[in-house]
Amino acid sequence: MNTQEQWTSKLGFILAAAGSAIGLGAIWKFPYVAGTNGGAIFFLIFILMTIFIGAPILIAEFVIGRRTQKDAISAYRELAPRSPWQLLGYLGVVASIILLSFYSVVGGWILSYLWRSFTGAFSGLSQAEYGSLFENTIGNPIEAIIAQLIFMILTIWVVRGGVQKGIEKANRYMMPALFILFIVLAIRSMTLPGASTGIEFLLKPDFGHISAKTLLLALGQSFFALSVGISVMVTYASYLSKKEHIVKSAFSVVGLNILISLLAGLVIFPAVFALGFEPTAGPGLVFVVLPAVFNEIVFGGFFFAIFLILLLFATLTSAFSILEIVVSVLVKNDSRKRNKASWLAGIIIFVVGIPSALSFGSLADITIMNRSIFDFADFLVSNISLPLGALFISLFVGYRIPRKMVKEELESGTKGLGILFDVWYFAIRFIVPIGILLVFLNSIGLI
Repeated sequence: MNTQEQWTSKLGFILAAAGSAIGLGAIWKFPYVAGTNGGAIFFLIFILMTIFIGAPILIAEFVIGRRTQKDAISAYRELAPRSPWQLLGYLGVVASIILLSFYSVVGGWILSYLWRSFTGAFSGLSQAEYGSLFENTIGNPIEAIIAQLIFMILTIWVVRGGVQKGIEKANRYMMPALFILFIVLAIRSMTLPGASTGIEFLLKPDFGHISAKTLLLALGQSFFALSVGISVMVTYASYLSKKEHIVKSAFSVVGLNILISLLAGLVIFPAVFALGFEPTAGPGLVFVVLPAVFNEIVFGGFFFAIFLILLLFATLTSAFSILEIVVSVLVKNDSRKRNKASWLAGIIIFVVGIPSALSFGSLADITIMNRSIFDFADFLVSNISLPLGALFISLFVGYRIPRKMVKEELESGTKGLGILFDVWYFAIRFIVPIGILLVFLNSIGLI
């Protein structure tokens, strides 16, 4: 018998959705992008973009998923039968496969670093040696593939357990643990001598740093961090009860995402400034600069291990949601297929990701459009699939689904939204598409 699983509670759904959104985007990408784009002013613009651009798209995906109670492909097919709109579902599935294929590689790096933190490999290294260690870690083909495989097995093992016993149960433990660990690290970082400069860098905006590039990067970060654009939230919302308030759930997810970004900044920037490092280190901030920073702190090895554990938690919770998109399409509400579908999808994604895992070692000489295999996969998803998917989702909800149906779905579980619905509907039809179009054109170098 085919049955559609549901989250056991509103909290379970919010934690799972927040877990999907709070991944490498919030913890790895946000600090280095903020660090190279003015700190506090970037954070302020990021908050505004997340509320006015990211949140409306998130709500739109919730509407599609809960209305149909189906997987990503079937959802668009039901709402727009015999039309090209169902290609949005296929785009989400293909993008998810590519995304998790290289995302799992980074998950493998975290596992490698976590192992090294337990063995004391970071102790006493110089700044240059931390850089060399990172290059050697990602360039070792055997280690890269084994670590990626372990990360995928962990992801598959949770997703195969289903929505309630797998994804929801894991997030109920991982998300609170992530917040607690982050708060501990933030307190330690902010109590370092000289940490106030880093706090000021994150929280005191310098409006002289505002530029078109800052605006566009903050806009891009807002919906990349929320996992919108590849129908992750369509899939998660398909398991949501009709009694739940979609808008409140969406803003809970948005609020948690902003909070984690803030905590990530409070962990990293006070420590970086207190110990004389540069916040503009770029993508290597977490893997190269942070180990050196923590090594200068009393019990730094212990605190760095905690940071890696929470980074692993955040990466896994996002991986669950990405794999779930593919698994839900294969299962089609028949829970008897879930175990086999999870392993099948996970193994395929692992195999697809092997070239990305090797792109810093034995396949380093192979480039596509002047990018490594890993960087090209990232470019396809981050710069093409995500913005295009988000753009067409906003157009689909704003112009293809009848307004009455959209309003009915949004107001299910609430007494009515009043003018709030009109504001959101205007945003999803006009403001959001223009904003995403600007990001997309910028990402491909046209503006």
